[in-house]
Amino acid sequence: MPPLHFLLLFAICLIWAGNFIAAAFAVRELEPITFTVARYLLVLALVFPLLRWPARDQWWKLLACCWTMGALHFGLVFLALGRSDDVSSVALLMQVYIPMSTLLAVFLLGEQIGWRTASGIAVAFAGVMVMGLDPLVLAQIDVLVLVLLSAFVLALGTILMRGLKGISVLNFQAWNAALSLPPLLLLALIIEQPAASLAAAAHRPEIWLALAYSAIGASIIGHGGFYWLIQRHEVNRITPYLLLVPVLAVLLGIVFWGDRPGPRLLIGGGLVLAGVLWITLRARFRRPAPTP
Repeated sequence: MPPLHFLLLFAICLIWAGNFIAAAFAVRELEPITFTVARYLLVLALVFPLLRWPARDQWWKLLACCWTMGALHFGLVFLALGRSDDVSSVALLMQVYIPMSTLLAVFLLGEQIGWRTASGIAVAFAGVMVMGLDPLVLAQIDVLVLVLLSAFVLALGTILMRGLKGISVLNFQAWNAALSLPPLLLLALIIEQPAASLAAAAHRPEIWLALAYSAIGASIIGHGGFYWLIQRHEVNRITPYLLLVPVLAVLLGIVFWGDRPGPRLLIGGGLVLAGVLWITLRARFRRPAPTP
């Protein structure tokens, strides 16, 4: 990989890690679902010119992908950040979506995995169990459940997205925002007070900077740059570097958020990252079956 491409990949990992901090800061003032709605409104406003009508047979797949990877995933993870006292546990727990994706591929797509990949999944889930015994996590079981649900729907959306055809990256982001907004807005009106929340944050420009960072940085620049790299390099050469995201998020959480992760959280997070790395490397070096 050329040095400039690697620097871009590192910048993307840093942007995504910083998104945990930005979102955690914003949901202290804006209610979580209202923040998600505002985030998607900004994304849609910026990428609306790139919206293109999908093929007729792609509609239901597109809707399912947008609701799982968009409305449900971000709604749940921002709810978790709004309830959590630290960012590190959320960032580390979210990595369980990778072994979840592998298991869903087995059950839903009929893919086969060997004992080595299965062992990586077991190590990752063992790490989740260790993290679950950390006093910080035990004190916020609701956050643990929300993050695991968010990871599951993200994994499900990843599987569903394999069936999408003829939809570019930014076009998908535009539809993701457009299709996620109705259910999120309805939910915000039912369980939150969007108008009051937005009015309370109107005099705080730092909240809007955090919102712009999440929408422009994490979504448009981050995802756009990531898929630009995917078009030029093998997926399995890119994905191992994404393990930098939770590591950087923990470091940023300690420096800027005052996180003090305990030993169980760090050991469990290390097990999750080790399992995820093993799964990723197995996918990278797995040889294709010989053609009969």
